[in-house]
Amino acid sequence: MNPLLKQWTTPWGTPPFNEIKIEHWLPAFEEAVAEAKQEIEAIADNPATADFENTIVALDRAGDRLSTVADLFFNLLECNGDDEMNAIAEQVQPLLVAHENEVYQHPALFARVKAVYDRQKTDKALSGADKILLDKTYDAFVAGGANLPEKEKARYRELSLELANLQLDFGQRALKATYAWSAHLEKDSPRLSGIPDSARAIAAKKAADKGLDDYIFDLSAPDVNVVLTHADDRTLREEVYQHSSKKAFGGEFDNCDNIKAILKCREEIAHLLGYQHYADYALRNRMAKDLKLVYQLLDDLKAAALPAARREIEELKQFAKSQGFEGEFQRWDLSYYMEKLRQEKFSLDMEKLKVYFPLHQVIDGVFGLATTLYGLRFERSETIQPYHPDVQVYEVWRGEQFMAVLYLDFHPRSTKRSGAWMTEFRDQYIAADGHDVRPWVSLVMNFTPPTPDQPSLLTVDEVNTFLHEFGHALNGMLSEVKYATLSGTHSPRDFVELPSQLNENWLTEPEFLNTFACHYQTGEPIPEEYVTQLKNLNKFMAGYLCVRQLSFGYLDMMWHTMSAANVDDVLRLERSIFDTVEVLPVVPGACMSTSFGHLFSGGYAAGYYGYKWAEMLEADAFSLFKETGVMNKETAQRYLETILSKGGSVDAMEMFVNFRGREPKINALLERDGLL
Repeated sequence: MNPLLKQWTTPWGTPPFNEIKIEHWLPAFEEAVAEAKQEIEAIADNPATADFENTIVALDRAGDRLSTVADLFFNLLECNGDDEMNAIAEQVQPLLVAHENEVYQHPALFARVKAVYDRQKTDKALSGADKILLDKTYDAFVAGGANLPEKEKARYRELSLELANLQLDFGQRALKATYAWSAHLEKDSPRLSGIPDSARAIAAKKAADKGLDDYIFDLSAPDVNVVLTHADDRTLREEVYQHSSKKAFGGEFDNCDNIKAILKCREEIAHLLGYQHYADYALRNRMAKDLKLVYQLLDDLKAAALPAARREIEELKQFAKSQGFEGEFQRWDLSYYMEKLRQEKFSLDMEKLKVYFPLHQVIDGVFGLATTLYGLRFERSETIQPYHPDVQVYEVWRGEQFMAVLYLDFHPRSTKRSGAWMTEFRDQYIAADGHDVRPWVSLVMNFTPPTPDQPSLLTVDEVNTFLHEFGHALNGMLSEVKYATLSGTHSPRDFVELPSQLNENWLTEPEFLNTFACHYQTGEPIPEEYVTQLKNLNKFMAGYLCVRQLSFGYLDMMWHTMSAANVDDVLRLERSIFDTVEVLPVVPGACMSTSFGHLFSGGYAAGYYGYKWAEMLEADAFSLFKETGVMNKETAQRYLETILSKGGSVDAMEMFVNFRGREPKINALLERDGLL
């Protein structure tokens, strides 16, 4: 009777979320793991000579039920993870890690994989996606310890389980720290000065949900951003910044020991596999390939951006003084005076722009862009079950072809981690019977929620985030790949952000904005001068914003190239990196690493540089759209055919060259940001 183990008769076979109960998860995992083990043993015991189909393709298709259950569970854990879900995660994590280790350290299975791999090196019978799948499969076994002596295999198993548990705990602590503190302000408090009415309404609802008659501002991203950008009360800005910048650093949810233990596990795994650093291990299958190219990119951007950032901060300080500011300019002053300077320079009040970006119109605009460029059609579904009442569900079509199910989850809740992300409940692939299995794609955000008096009105940054994540969604929904492990967003980590960051470019294009950006009450189109100023904003504080991203990339590389034995004081080591690109006073006790989920509980360890790498790629790629027309359907079709639909089935550099006609250059990025 377990719905997770039944054949689903729902529309497009989608998960029956309303039938799934907390007690179903553990038995489903146990059954799915047992089934996956049988499938693996059948491949390993196959008496036929190992070949690409009966070994490599069979492995790609094995464990389908386990993949479905795990994808559902861990995606729900991220966006709807209560204490019961977290408790189950702690139980199933060892089960999954043990199973993965059994697969990749299975002697007979690896012998078959290696036989196919060695034969290919001699015969060169495979090409294209088949060869990439073979290479990826062989690499996964080697990276999973298949070539290690038995004693070292055992140690690898211990380390991988420990690492999985540490990363899970890191994420849970960071989430709990986000909601462990909040500022409570009475409704007539003068400290509310400057905070927009829309943000006050949200804060009032948070208080009402707790049975209180005041305002609550917690450490979720929308709350922190609105206070730091708009609160006239400098002490309130400082208070919120101080707590936000120290999440999970010290106190009940401290993550320092987790960081040390995670780095120790990663380093030992890298050493077992023959790599000097974890970064070397992680870069083995990235587009950048090695540390030299990563640092070359970071250093080239630093040389261009750091002098600009220092000039920008000095200008901002002088502007603040002209506004009556006295004392030392601090980080909690940055966003506040950036907003005021932006208004003065561009006559553009970002808060007032929100009236042109009600969420329902932004959805129409983002969908409309995909319709114009790629011929997609989005139909709201009332029959496909959402996993939460807040979630909207759509069927996605291209002509008469069904492409995907799309789940949209927009607003914060206490069980959802901060940030925004795209994920898939199921990947696209071609089944053994030739059937094209289409993906179930989910976009999860933490946007400004609606109030009783007005709809959800998005900031420009939130619209940009929507476009970014929707770029990932396009990569998943338009996938046309044979193998699940190569479809959608299964491309190299430093290439996968190309579709998402490319999609951001349309935010400042009039041809796009004019299709949907209207005042939510009057219907008045967004004024032309606002559109012009938005485009001009691309260069506003570009040096500082670039340096900020570079600092995260350098920090990531520091953590994953230094000896774990030398990781003594997390804050001191973090400062040793940030000090090399610092343009503002140091805030004592502020520590980012302890809540930096991308590095310590996500998939970006030794890969955060990938955002800037992909930004170089997308700026160069979008320059072709600029040359041919930003709504040019032929260019969009070429982009779809060479990149969006290919996932990881083609070499990343080959995909880029097929679209752009040459290898990428950094000039377009520097020129766009005014740093050339």
